[in-house]
Formats: sequence, structure tokens, C-alpha cells
Amino acid sequence: MQSTASVSNRINPSKPWYRHPWPWLLMLGPLVVVMAGSYTAWLAFTRQDALVVDDYYKQGKAINQDLRRDRVAASMRLKLNIRYDAAAGILSGTISNLAQPDARKLELSLLHSTLPSKDMRLEVRPDAHGNFSIALPMLDVARWQVLVEGEQRDWRLNGVWSWPHEREVEIRAEAS
Repeated sequence: MQSTASVSNRINPSKPWYRHPWPWLLMLGPLVVVMAGSYTAWLAFTRQDALVVDDYYKQGKAINQDLRRDRVAASMRLKLNIRYDAAAGILSGTISNLAQPDARKLELSLLHSTLPSKDMRLEVRPDAHGNFSIALPMLDVARWQVLVEGEQRDWRLNGVWSWPHEREVEIRAEAS
């Protein structure tokens, strides 16, 4: 009489380990982790860190000076409305409560949230009613830092604009 073990071996012959799906499935997790770690290391070594500034101490000391300019803008009750027409490639806006708007030129800066190479500095001249418009290439989808400064840099308006989620933005000077 034959033993039951030899009968079961003839019915289900044993396969080598690499013919079974379970070892491969178990090895898939560590393999994915190694590949993701390698890709992350490659990104870390090949990309520049755009958010780190070289002289953070000097910029930190300059914050108080910037706050003074914000307070001047708040005392003037300045307000900026801007909108971007992507089809026409026109950035237009209005600055309210600016003394003699047609006699001044303003610097409008659109600062990209992560890529300094995409920053734009534009010179605008508002008319007597504070309206202005300027041709602008297609904006990237981003969270833009908007900065408007007077010609003598004695005041500034600062705000955030998430384009194209917000078609237009209003920035008011706030006393701090």
C-alpha cells in the first residue's frame, strides 16, 4: 500500500519557489520602496532648492522696514484690484486712493510661489482714475505673491493671488 503523502505528490507535484506567485508578490513591496527611494534621491541631488535664501539674517532684519511701508499704505487706505484676461493677454487693474495717480509710475511684481525664474516685475502708470493695463504673457497656474510699490518705495501693497482659481483679486493695505 502506498502512503498518502506519495499519492498527493503524484497528484500535485511540487513546483520550485519561483513558479509560485506569493514570493513575487511579497518581493514587490520592498522593490517599489527601493525604486521610490532612488527616485527621491535623484530629485534631491539634481534640483536646486529655490526656497532657501542665502542671507536670511539680513532679510529678517529688513522685515521691520517693510512693515513701515505697509503702515504707510494703510494710512493712505490704498486698495488694488487686478484681473487677468488670458485670452487677450492683458493684466488690468485699479488702484484706489492714490494721490495724483497719473503722475506716478508703480512697480507691480508678480512673484511665483516656488520658481524665482518665473517672477515678473512690471512698470505700470495709472491714469487719473487709478486704472491701468499692461500686456502680459500667459501666467502659470500658481499661487502668485503680488507686490505693488510706489516710485520712491515709500509704501507697498502685498497680497496673494491664486490664478486661475481667482479670476480677480483685491488687495487692501492693512495696519499692523
